[in-house]
Amino acid sequence: MTTTHPSTSLTAAGPSALVTSQGTTTIADTVVTKIAGIAAREVHGVHDLGGSASRVVGALRERIPGANVDLSQGVSVEVGEKQAAVDLEIVADYGVSIADLATGLRRNVVTAIERMTGLEVTEVNVTVHDVHLDGDDDEKDVARVQ
Repeated sequence: MTTTHPSTSLTAAGPSALVTSQGTTTIADTVVTKIAGIAAREVHGVHDLGGSASRVVGALRERIPGANVDLSQGVSVEVGEKQAAVDLEIVADYGVSIADLATGLRRNVVTAIERMTGLEVTEVNVTVHDVHLDGDDDEKDVARVQ
C-alpha cells in the first residue's frame, strides 16, 4: 500500500493533488492495478491479459459459480507517492498491429490512471505472450465423449 506524506517540495510534474496542507490521500497498489487492468481490456486487439499460467488459473476461476473475473490478472504496478509504473502481459488478437496495440494500451492505461488517481504514470511496459487465432477456444470446449 502506498502512503503519501505532506511535503512542500515540488517535483518536475508540479504539486500533487494527493498531498495537500489539509492531509494526504493514500492509494493502494490494488486500486491502480484494477484501473490498469480495466483500461487495458478496453483496448481493441487485446484478447486476454496474463501469461499462460495466470490465464489457466483465470480460466479455472471463471468456472467456479459466483467467482468474479480477476481484473488484476496480467498487471503489475509499482506505486510511489506521486508516480506509478505499470507492466502488462497480454495476448493479442491475430492480425492486429502489435506496435499500434502497445501504443493504444499505453495511451488508455496512462489516461485512466492519471485521471482517476492523480498519479503521474512514468512508464507502461507491454509484454505480448501470445497471439490468439479465431477458433482457438472452440476446439478446447468440445467434449470428446458425449
